[in-house]
Amino acid sequence: MSTNEKPGNSTTVSSTDFFESIGQKAGHLTPATNGTNGTNGVAHNGDDDEKVVEEIESMCMNCHENGTTRMLLTAIPYFREVILMSFSCDKCGFSNSEIQAAGTIQPKGSSYILRLTELSDFERQVVKSDTAVVKFIELDLEVPAGRGQFTNVEGILSAIIDDLDLGQEARKEQMPEVHAKIDEIIKKGRAMLAGEAFPFRLSVDDAAGNSWITPNMRDGVGKWEKRDYVRTPEQNETLGLGTGGAAAGDAQESTEDDIIPDQVYEFPATCPGCMHPCTTNMKMVDIPHFKAVVIMSTVCTDCGYRSNDVKTGGEIPELGKKITLRVDSAEDLARDILKSESCFLECPELNLQVNPGTLGGRFTTVEGLLTQVRNDLHNQIFETGISEGGDSLSTNERSQWNTFFEGIDAAIKGDKKFTIILSDPLASSYVQKAVDPDQEDPQMTTEDYKRTDQEEEDLGLRDMKVEGYQQESTD
Repeated sequence: MSTNEKPGNSTTVSSTDFFESIGQKAGHLTPATNGTNGTNGVAHNGDDDEKVVEEIESMCMNCHENGTTRMLLTAIPYFREVILMSFSCDKCGFSNSEIQAAGTIQPKGSSYILRLTELSDFERQVVKSDTAVVKFIELDLEVPAGRGQFTNVEGILSAIIDDLDLGQEARKEQMPEVHAKIDEIIKKGRAMLAGEAFPFRLSVDDAAGNSWITPNMRDGVGKWEKRDYVRTPEQNETLGLGTGGAAAGDAQESTEDDIIPDQVYEFPATCPGCMHPCTTNMKMVDIPHFKAVVIMSTVCTDCGYRSNDVKTGGEIPELGKKITLRVDSAEDLARDILKSESCFLECPELNLQVNPGTLGGRFTTVEGLLTQVRNDLHNQIFETGISEGGDSLSTNERSQWNTFFEGIDAAIKGDKKFTIILSDPLASSYVQKAVDPDQEDPQMTTEDYKRTDQEEEDLGLRDMKVEGYQQESTD
């Protein structure tokens, strides 16, 4: 209730009255900087004093004397409200800082992945809450949940390296093997900071959904990714939400009824090699600017059989799609590519043609797809797995096959330019663009085409009837 309003009248206070942006907070300091009104961040406004930074006397955990804790309630643009806290002790000089989420725990957890490709990416701001797990994927280094931080990528990586470097001299004498492994990680981390190890990825996974990595409007596909996910019962219990209640019940119901993206499902199967029971893993992945696909993998522990496949879903489009990619550089070889079961693959410069269904569905890179084709063909032609081949091959045939594989090897290494043509009557294949999604890629062309009668027949579309079949069965 406001002090200057009559009793019985209520005042509604919004969150913006408490959590102003940093710029608005700084505006309150203007009277305090001219030496006439207030000091130490105190702005006088009539009879009321408004403090930009709240100061609280608290005990120092280093010397057990009294120090000062300062708190700033503010809002990070395009994110949410946070509390910035810092402590300093004038007696022993100890100081630290921390950030906490001022809002509630979000309905879902959040996971961010940033792919760093240049030095300016180190300047990306990062909000790491006390429940977030930070991981540098290529460094194979994970920082468990702990103290909250408001910093940037460079600050996080530098702090990790400094913490690892601390005590290395003692480890060298007491645990030489551990010292060597940590020293290798430190060298890789310093190479990343120096810009000598691009590209690499930073992952921030927060079950509470209160962490954040700053995006950029110029980010292309695969540069900055955010994914929201349903928390597991264990994560809810860690956050103090418990495993029961309506929220847990809704999450369980969603888990049973819907396929959650990026979650691995297991179901029993039979190995086609030895006919023993085995396990098939399934995971749904959402490819940006394309569609959701299902990746399936089967592994048999008895005979060692392994297989993987990619299934595309959704409705059957009216037209097929033809994608042509000119591969001229190593960057083109690193593009993501999805070849569906119904896709016809052709590389004219390499004299290579792969019919639909030959390799199944594959979600990999251009280099990985060529390597897969090369290995499969080589094993079929040269049964012994060596370059001489079997006795059934004549000298002329062996020479032709060796020349063919030399051309593919040169393309995989990037020494030979070539063209990949994907003709998919179901338009379920995909090639990653090297530019923004709304721009034209000079290396790639796409065109829609009408399916032939033979393609319609092979796909079973001519015999498919989705309207009026109930009435015919009744008659």
